[in-house]
Amino acid sequence: MSNMAVVKKLLKYLKGSRRYLLLSLVLAAITVALTLLIPILTGVAVDYMIGQGNVDIPGVVRILLIITVAVAVTAVAQWIMNIINNSVTYSIVQKVRSEAFENLQSVSLSYIDSHPSGDIVNRVISDVDQFSEGLLMGLTQVFSSAMTIVGTLAFMVYINWKIALVVLLVTPLSFVVAAFIAKRTYSMFKLRSETQGEATAYIDEMITGKNIVAAFSCEEAVGARFDEINERLNKATLDAVFYSSITNPATRFVNSLVYALVGLTGAISAVSGGISVGALSSFLSYANQYTKPFNEISGVVTELQNAIVCAGRILHVIEQPREADGSEENSIDLDRGEVNIKDVSFSYSKEKKLIEHLNLKIKKGQRVAIVGPTGCGKTTLINLLMRFYDVDKGEICLEGVNINHMPRRNLREGYGMVLQETWLRGGTVKENIAFGKSDATDEEIIEAAKKAYAHSFIKRLPKGYDTVISENGGLSQGQKQLLCIARLMLINPAMLILDEATSSIDTRTELKIQKAFATLMEGKTSFIVAHRLSTIREADVILVMKDGSIVEMGNHEELMAKGGFYKELYNAGLNKE
Repeated sequence: MSNMAVVKKLLKYLKGSRRYLLLSLVLAAITVALTLLIPILTGVAVDYMIGQGNVDIPGVVRILLIITVAVAVTAVAQWIMNIINNSVTYSIVQKVRSEAFENLQSVSLSYIDSHPSGDIVNRVISDVDQFSEGLLMGLTQVFSSAMTIVGTLAFMVYINWKIALVVLLVTPLSFVVAAFIAKRTYSMFKLRSETQGEATAYIDEMITGKNIVAAFSCEEAVGARFDEINERLNKATLDAVFYSSITNPATRFVNSLVYALVGLTGAISAVSGGISVGALSSFLSYANQYTKPFNEISGVVTELQNAIVCAGRILHVIEQPREADGSEENSIDLDRGEVNIKDVSFSYSKEKKLIEHLNLKIKKGQRVAIVGPTGCGKTTLINLLMRFYDVDKGEICLEGVNINHMPRRNLREGYGMVLQETWLRGGTVKENIAFGKSDATDEEIIEAAKKAYAHSFIKRLPKGYDTVISENGGLSQGQKQLLCIARLMLINPAMLILDEATSSIDTRTELKIQKAFATLMEGKTSFIVAHRLSTIREADVILVMKDGSIVEMGNHEELMAKGGFYKELYNAGLNKE
């Protein structure tokens, strides 16, 4: 996305703040006008005091009073202007961050899977913060700096247009310096933001997998990899800071050159009587004020370059296309649980085919076990049933309706799901169990926990159901999985998906949960991804998958009698239980 494209997209966020921006402009104009009035008054006061015995004391006092009032009004106007600019900036930041987070809830899983979570977090948090800093500087300084340049130039032309012409001739040098720095800092700030996102993603990965890193004694390799990323981040940051730091001394050099030329030409003009001493002092003051905004704008340009880079990264998140959804008119009551998969083909990438021409018909209440070697498409089939991914070809029908035509919420409310990888949010145990049913009563939550055989360990926690737990700490893997099962027991869905739902639970507890599942599954269509023979043998239908296709289908006895691929899997490991 080009700089102009980013700026145009950012301008839409300013539409709701037009009145505040207009008021800020008015205050900036007042501030600049009063600031520029002071040098004229000072010059007049100087002329009042030139000449022995010719000092106009009342006139000097009157001017000092006017200057005092002007300074006071300027201070109040700047204070109010800063409040307005801060309010506008952080309301925009709030809106941008909210839109980014909201869109992340609706983008396809393919986007989440293809981007490191740390980089996404960095965009929503760090990049938005840096964007806000640049935007605040822009709102605060650009308006007043532009007005100061125009105002001082007008006053200088009014005092002496010949000397003002000297200032105008040197002015383009400031633009050349600013353009030179801006061209080089943009790419450097862009590289810095990208490398910072890479570093954040890597830190997130290594913290999440700390136990695996320690188990394989990979601390040195992990540290070396981080050092390499950190070194690149350090270099990118230093390069960006170096070029941006050139701004101040370069523009100060131009400022000093302008001031020296004005002083020289003004002195010559004053000697010849072309300008009074007071007017020359005013002119020198205006020349100094005229060059300062160029210095400020050059500094703002580097910050704006960084802000535009960060804004482009966060806009990339906001503008990601959302998942296509079906029409509310096609919402159905999911009670029959009939699933019909018709000639479905799907792959995560075009280069590597996965599921091709898959056909399957499941009747209401059937327990369907899905088995097969790693990578055969078991979890992919679950992703397609839940419509986490859309099929490339064919269709999946639920109770006679194509799931692509149904609202995703309607489809997913019909399923209850427990995965091998547990997920808990930061909060109380009660809140985690009620995640899928926020209006559940305490009695319902406790009953669900008892069905999942989680009630006993929950009561042993410091505050029971009100104990605050974190996403990663505080509970064992088995306890986390029991809470996920309790979450499923609470919502009591029309259909079930169990993907190694008891993989982290001890055998004794698993036997109890299997009985609870058996009760829960009565009359419900259930899909079970499992490796344990006890789970598979109880299934009404066993789907044997290989290379994305169903190669065999039937119950345990029928498949063993066939002596095909299922029997090979059974003899290879399932029977070792």
